[in-house]
Amino acid sequence: IGVIGARIYHVLTHLGDYFGPTAVGHWWAIWEGGIAIYGAVGFGALAAWIVARRREVAFAALADSLAPAIAIGQAIGRCGDWFNQELYGWPTTLPWGLEIDAAHRVPGYENYATFHPTFLYESLWDLATAGVLLWADKRFRLGRGKVFALYIALYGFGRTFTETMRLDYSYDVFGPVRFNAAVAMLICLVGVVLLLWLRRYRPGREET
Repeated sequence: IGVIGARIYHVLTHLGDYFGPTAVGHWWAIWEGGIAIYGAVGFGALAAWIVARRREVAFAALADSLAPAIAIGQAIGRCGDWFNQELYGWPTTLPWGLEIDAAHRVPGYENYATFHPTFLYESLWDLATAGVLLWADKRFRLGRGKVFALYIALYGFGRTFTETMRLDYSYDVFGPVRFNAAVAMLICLVGVVLLLWLRRYRPGREET
């Protein structure tokens, strides 16, 4: 379900690549690339909610238990960007700058050899997020969906910065703000609002 959702989100946000006179691929050809974590998490959460209802499991508790693992899974998944030499950031001469082969450089940046490894930054942020979630849950006994809300807020916050640095093509909204960066900001805001609401109206954690 997560893979299907990831593909649907990608296609819906890149309609020009798959439909119309400028189409360059087939919408179902997932083996040619094109998936998005927003769709994976969104559809995965929907599937988890359906299963939780059928099994009579508290969805909030299930989401809380999955949140750290989702963050770790995202950190591992970003390794694929390194193998594919994709989704990197601005040119840089910093010691940890990533060398990109000429064939994989974004048009307009062919004369640069090393770039910010934004996928590495996101992987490290995801691992840190998982650690914060485990610590916060133990320290404050969150529960009732608050761990997942905190995950949403932290992931959206970190993704905003990595998206802003990336050079790959993205539809722009609100001037220079990338579409996925705007989505990340919205996700962060939703996470913060949800966390505050849960702390006020759903305090404590579930009783075992």
